[in-house]
Amino acid sequence: MERAGTDMSSTDILATDNAAPASATGGQQQTVPRRTRIKLCGLSKAADVSHAVDLGADAIGLVFYPPSPRAVSVAQAVELVRDVPPFVSVVGLFVNPTPQWLREVVSNVGLSLLQFHGDETADQCESLAGIAGLPWLRALRVASDTQSADLVKSALNYSGANGFLFDTHVDGYGGGGKVFDWSLIPAELARRAVLSGGLNAQNVSDAIHRVRPYAVDVSSGIEVPGAKGVKDHARMAAFVRAVRAADAE
Repeated sequence: MERAGTDMSSTDILATDNAAPASATGGQQQTVPRRTRIKLCGLSKAADVSHAVDLGADAIGLVFYPPSPRAVSVAQAVELVRDVPPFVSVVGLFVNPTPQWLREVVSNVGLSLLQFHGDETADQCESLAGIAGLPWLRALRVASDTQSADLVKSALNYSGANGFLFDTHVDGYGGGGKVFDWSLIPAELARRAVLSGGLNAQNVSDAIHRVRPYAVDVSSGIEVPGAKGVKDHARMAAFVRAVRAADAE
């Protein structure tokens, strides 16, 4: 199946906008249609990865946090990424990893990008990314008392990140499939934002229109209800269709 996706690379994640003017042709200004990048996360089966690729996902997310029900082992991950084609990013999600664990993963699995989702400080993120030799995203968890200024401050603190993944703050790590107040994301951060937290095919269009993020990230919203880690191919397809439809509006 022909893909229309593009790698969510470190260059892409720093893009300044999702709709950029192209050169004028025939005296008329042309505009490149905006395209929200899509990351399908928490994949653990080869059939899920293959389906994500066929759907045109820009990135797949693998969870390297053993307590998570969506976690994969190094051996599993090696098999999962074996047939991932060029221009599809493989994002490794880590929560407070030791240098040894990170080194083991990246020395065996062909990752494109790191996602730090724990309590890692900016210095720790920089150090770990240096070990891996890869760009990185910082997850910023949005709580009920979070203010826009708090997100700006965090972004400045993690200035070495190639982008920021906004997720809902819950006990433990991960968003738990819950939505936060999207209006808290300032416009200057939205252009580098990967929006997560409770997204699904029913609400992602509204999220895109309100936030205009660079990318959207989904995990629980493409799973069989009540079965963490078990992806539903119909829900995966519906989510991608909803994103593309929102971009076309």
